[in-house]
Amino acid sequence: MASSRDRQRKLAREKLDRQLARRAAAARRRRQIQAGVGAAVVLVLIVAGAAWGLGAFDSDPEQKAAEDVCLWTPQDAAANTNLKDVGTPATTGLPTTGVRTMTIDTDQGGPVTAELDLAAAPCAGASIAHLAGKSFYDNTKCHEITTEGALRCGDPSGTGLGGPSYSFYNENVPTAPEASPSASPPPGQPPTYPKGTVAMISNPPGANGSQFLLFFKDSSPAQPAYPIIGRITGGLDVVEKIGAQPTVDNGAGAKVKPKTDVLIRKLTVGEAQAAPAPATGSPAASPAASPSAG
Repeated sequence: MASSRDRQRKLAREKLDRQLARRAAAARRRRQIQAGVGAAVVLVLIVAGAAWGLGAFDSDPEQKAAEDVCLWTPQDAAANTNLKDVGTPATTGLPTTGVRTMTIDTDQGGPVTAELDLAAAPCAGASIAHLAGKSFYDNTKCHEITTEGALRCGDPSGTGLGGPSYSFYNENVPTAPEASPSASPPPGQPPTYPKGTVAMISNPPGANGSQFLLFFKDSSPAQPAYPIIGRITGGLDVVEKIGAQPTVDNGAGAKVKPKTDVLIRKLTVGEAQAAPAPATGSPAASPAASPSAG
């Protein structure tokens, strides 16, 4: 009997030893698996960190190049029948350096040429180029000689309320000149809008569309509101001659309409090109603006 019980104890002990061995082996396998997973996670984090440091997760350069340069705000042509729908310019891939040459053929002589500054006002340059490509300005009138010494053009309706069915924000608006007892800027301070300046004008201010100003004399308003977009490079004498015309009532009680109609037969805009070196000693050569207020 004793021998039988010993054998049973021995068998039970061997069974327990086998169970403990299997449990130990399973625990070792779990630890190995966990260690392997942990190492893999660490490796992934190291690789991801290195890739991030090298810029692998940065935006694609082509995608960056496709970022919007300008935004065009839709305007309700049904609410304002003076607006004309000719589509909108592109928002991406627009030139932001150099100049475009704008050429205006009028029935008063010319042509009048201007450089549109794409570095200071890329959206204005893009808008005018788009509209010119749609013949938007052709056979339209410059409907106003402003009291600030500029010829106002670019509104097919001739009302001051016309334009395309989109608008864009101000660019390159000069800062207000220093206070002066007189209407003229202090000695040594250049005018805000030198003769020869090309600027946008809108109603309301800041909702630019198609209308622009050609300054035929220096102007320094107390609160500048017109974004400077370029300068006249040829035909300034034609603009001065138009500016010297007498004016009549425009139908709204303002005596600003040229007595003789001023017709833009055709307006064209060339491709972007490098900006030429500025001429020296000429007031009209470089109508500069302070950093944009718009």
